[in-house]
Amino acid sequence: MFIDLRSDTVTKPTQGMKEAMFTAEVGDDVFGDDPTVIALEEKAATMFGKEAALFCASGTMTNQLAIRVHTSPGSEVICDKLSHIYLYEGGGIALNSLSSLKLLEGNKGRINAQQVRDAINNPEDIHQPITSLVSLENTMNKGGGCYYDLAEIEAIRVVCNEHQLPLHLDGARLFNALVETNESALTHGNLFDSISICLSKGLGCPVGSLLIGKKDFIKKARRVRKAMGGGWRQAGFLAAAGIYALDNHVERLKEDHARAREIGIMLQGLPFVEEIYPIDTNIVIFRLPDSILATEFVAKAKEQNLGCVTFGKHLVRFVTHHDFSDEHLAAFEKTIKQII
Repeated sequence: MFIDLRSDTVTKPTQGMKEAMFTAEVGDDVFGDDPTVIALEEKAATMFGKEAALFCASGTMTNQLAIRVHTSPGSEVICDKLSHIYLYEGGGIALNSLSSLKLLEGNKGRINAQQVRDAINNPEDIHQPITSLVSLENTMNKGGGCYYDLAEIEAIRVVCNEHQLPLHLDGARLFNALVETNESALTHGNLFDSISICLSKGLGCPVGSLLIGKKDFIKKARRVRKAMGGGWRQAGFLAAAGIYALDNHVERLKEDHARAREIGIMLQGLPFVEEIYPIDTNIVIFRLPDSILATEFVAKAKEQNLGCVTFGKHLVRFVTHHDFSDEHLAAFEKTIKQII
């Protein structure tokens, strides 16, 4: 048995999801007449209290579309230094939007309102780029799946309003935060100008993310998506998986969180574990001693049929997901003790 904890992107469609995909009514999304894509976009927009949504291939695409529409060449985006939009999107902000970044050092990737206020450039100073966007990530991947306190997001929203700045959310794993806090999608929709959500992580879809916002914003994003080569035809087969996931796979994310915490318990006391990040959702990050490289640990884990990834020179990440069952958890407990 291979225990795959590399990411929650490794999930395969369930039988119910496959049936929904195989029976989907489709059209041509570039012509705007795929009924299942339209239904998914309308469903997502309604969930967050927004006017429109755009179905795309990946969360990187939805984030980059949002940044491109919100910014102008030569402007600046405020985010944490651990943000996915900075670390893991191929330099897309520079490439696609011709914008720079002001990187803040938050609490495990979560910045606060005062930091945002202090980071906003004086628009009258010609030596500085014009601040054009604030971007948050929730849950925070590099922070071990931690999530924002709602009051802090509200405070950041106030700062953005004062300076007439749009606020974007990289919500690739937002539903993990929502089920853990019992907060509503509508509440978050009211706080952000644009939201990116991923369907192919914890929700278990094979492909797809959504960008959500106002109609005019999504209209502009659709044009940029086309220029990026992101137009697709009978995308309804994939959109059907998204509808099924939103209807059936959100609440079960709590099971992934519970298993992640069990992994945390199993790691405690092992001789090669120096530190375990607090486990808030479905991500487990732990630190190895200086004598063991993360690359070495990951290689040895793979030899024992355990998949994980490096997250720093001495950091290793596990991510629980739909296809990681109690049977896998029991096998993990035996395997983890045999690696080093």
